[in-house]
Amino acid sequence: MALQLYNSLTHRKEAFAPLDPTNVRMYVCGPTVYDLAHIGNARAVVVFDQLYRVLRHEYGAEHVTYVRNITDVEDKIIEAAFAHDETIEALTARTTAEFHLDMAALNTLRPNFEPRATGFIHEMVAMIERLIGSGNAYAAQGHVLFAVASYPEYGRLSRRSRDEMVAGARVEIAPYKRDPGDFVLWKPSTPEQPGWDSPWGRGRPGWHIECSAMSAAHLGQTFDIHGGGIDLVFPHHENEIAQSVCAHDGREFVRFWVHNGFLTVDGAKMAKSLGNFVTVQDLLGRGIPGEVIRLALLTTHYRDPLDWTEEKLRQSQSTLDRFYRALTGDHERRIEDDVLPEGVLEALEDDVNTPLAIARLHDVAGHAYRASNAVERGRWQMRLVAGGQLLGLLGQDPLVWLHGEARQLGPDLPDIIEARAQARRERRFAEADRIRAELAARGIVLEDKPDGTTVWRKS
Repeated sequence: MALQLYNSLTHRKEAFAPLDPTNVRMYVCGPTVYDLAHIGNARAVVVFDQLYRVLRHEYGAEHVTYVRNITDVEDKIIEAAFAHDETIEALTARTTAEFHLDMAALNTLRPNFEPRATGFIHEMVAMIERLIGSGNAYAAQGHVLFAVASYPEYGRLSRRSRDEMVAGARVEIAPYKRDPGDFVLWKPSTPEQPGWDSPWGRGRPGWHIECSAMSAAHLGQTFDIHGGGIDLVFPHHENEIAQSVCAHDGREFVRFWVHNGFLTVDGAKMAKSLGNFVTVQDLLGRGIPGEVIRLALLTTHYRDPLDWTEEKLRQSQSTLDRFYRALTGDHERRIEDDVLPEGVLEALEDDVNTPLAIARLHDVAGHAYRASNAVERGRWQMRLVAGGQLLGLLGQDPLVWLHGEARQLGPDLPDIIEARAQARRERRFAEADRIRAELAARGIVLEDKPDGTTVWRKS
């Protein structure tokens, strides 16, 4: 089947057809780099990494252009740098590097382009000048504001009334605004704040204009997919549409808007004040593999709310253990184009239905376990690996993974398993049986295979 995506603009699922199949273009709002990435940030990155993988499979890796920006000028960054007694440059460099390490641990692919807002100030100023020239923006007291009344379609994405939009944006009531809903494109900077020269004085861009300028620079005035969290629909994405359409003579800005749902922690909104603020580094520091975190984020459909719990992590660990155990065996596996399980691809083509795709992988693993001979088992293993890799999973050596699982049950367990294997090789079966009984007392059952004792599980 052809790829189907839910379009937030039309509120329905639609067949996806790119403007140019040789250059499928996607822009996703990236991090504001003032602090460590939390698990909500990670959800958005993993969701759109998964969509990127599907697009690469459908159209070829060389025919997909993925842009994800870095916001490195914003009021939160200024406040964080002051609080840490750190320069803005040092803070953004450090947090960007940490973001990259954290997302690499979740096995996400780097985008084709990762523009930084500070590298596109000239393009932002030029876009603002066009908006002033077209009558869609105005300068006042060192600020430049977009006049929302000049764009009749304003509010189409969020489907909010005028009063709801003003309240939802928590707008600043300022004397220089013609209308309370008008939003800032440019604002003045104090000597202590970062700033650039402009026709309206030294200042810095508003947040919304950054993404419009960077996406146009890399993807053109109209492109296929714009992604981000559901919290960005209004005001950020609504404002992006207004300023981009008006700056480009009424041309369509984005054809498909894709948004991932909210994330809660044990049923509550994540907040430092509640003590439930979870960063990716927190989880990795506890020894939780990045692949487990990734799978946990994929077990809920991207449009649905996701409640982050310890049980979800445990279930994801158990699922990956099962998959990797199904891949053990002493024979070669080569991934070929025709071994991708059909059910996995169909699930992902249906609005990136990762929970269904994971269920299909369980079916494939079951076939591998029940295979009557090594050849049949190898075929199912190839399908399992191919399907897993389309989900960004199962890229490790199964034995390495399983030994890692063994260390979680006890640091000495891999050595004990190897000692028993050595005893069996030397035909010291009484010693091998003694070790097996010792492990059974600890809740661990060893399963002997022709290629050695490498598969085990909790009893």
